[in-house]
Amino acid sequence: MKNLPINNQLFIENRKRFIAEMRPGSIAIFNSNDEVPSNGDAIYRFIQNSDLYWLTGIEQEDTMVILYPDNPDPKYREVLVLVRPNELKEKWDGRRLRAADGTAISGISTIVWLDNLDALLQVWVHQAENIYLNTNENDRRNVGVETRDYRYARTLMQRFPLHAYQRSAIIMRKLRAVKSSFEAEVMQQAIDITEKTFRRLLQFIKPGVMEYEIEAEIMHEFLRNRARGEAYGSIIASGDRARTLHYVFNNQECKDGELILMDFGANYGGYAADLTRTVPVNGKFTKRQKEVYNACLHLHNYCKEILKPGISLLDYTERVGDEATVVFEKIGLLSKSDIKNEHKENRAYRKYLYHGISHHLGVDVHDLGTRTEPLTAGMLLTIEPGIYIEEEHMGIRIENNVWLTENGNIDLMQNIPITVEEIESLMKR
Repeated sequence: MKNLPINNQLFIENRKRFIAEMRPGSIAIFNSNDEVPSNGDAIYRFIQNSDLYWLTGIEQEDTMVILYPDNPDPKYREVLVLVRPNELKEKWDGRRLRAADGTAISGISTIVWLDNLDALLQVWVHQAENIYLNTNENDRRNVGVETRDYRYARTLMQRFPLHAYQRSAIIMRKLRAVKSSFEAEVMQQAIDITEKTFRRLLQFIKPGVMEYEIEAEIMHEFLRNRARGEAYGSIIASGDRARTLHYVFNNQECKDGELILMDFGANYGGYAADLTRTVPVNGKFTKRQKEVYNACLHLHNYCKEILKPGISLLDYTERVGDEATVVFEKIGLLSKSDIKNEHKENRAYRKYLYHGISHHLGVDVHDLGTRTEPLTAGMLLTIEPGIYIEEEHMGIRIENNVWLTENGNIDLMQNIPITVEEIESLMKR
């Protein structure tokens, strides 16, 4: 890891929260992700299973965590399983965690080597009534590859067919959506790095620069500030390409008179930031660009006013749509006839704003959380309305990250330049 040590109280509290949701007489088992081959003898860079990281802070492969709060032997109520360090492998791939390292990172005092686990696990499972197993139940998941979680579940069910099996994902969806103050603190560090990066870009962007050069500046600033790297693939879309929501080519020239939409965020300590800003390539908005930008900023601020505990994302999106309809009429995108004749399932404003307005954010960029139930204090979400005008070859999106609390929302990106005046002033320098 590149980041400074994370306060392990974050992971200790996360485990306490999960254990409090378990049924009596239960054991929960979490596995790390696979090391995935790419081509030849190469593998993709290892990325830890999000749930296992949320519980332990461990980023190393071949890791497990076992939670058995009713274990008759108190020593084994929380167990971190690590691969035994191998001197020859370390000559090739570098140092692996020792027991003391695992304890320091996770706060778990009992460390078991993976090659010693099987006999211990058999005893624990025989004593337990329920077994919680983990699977990826993110609503957006659409991958046909069978992961270690699913292979392990099948193996364990064959080995212990008479136990009652429970889904950890149900608990994780509930818990990971609500961020502790420890988590918000780490996310603020990811956001602060992202802010430094955006301010750097405002001094760098000019007509003739290539999108990939901007992407390189982003990576440079991330890494020099101890970020793991990008929280997701940066979107650097100038001109009409800004209307492509997940534009990833980043290979075109940024031209005088165009706007450039930049959607990027640092990953620090395993947590993601997610920022979008749209700026003029030459440092000066045209009259029309300013009009549309300020309309988008108005929507952004309206979203912040109404995104509060008690509202569901579905209801919130509907209300934002009502406000977008009014705004789009004001700036000449919709006519009264368009609005009067709109279809309930395909509202008129959707021609110019065709994506969701907010999503949960955390260990994953599209983090676990509800869309249909009321939001609660502690949830951390993006706010990212956009306006995309095909006829004008223009796309604008403005995105901040907001933590919902009992005492009001906290915009974790409140210090990042956002108004036309701020952007133009900083680019002028």
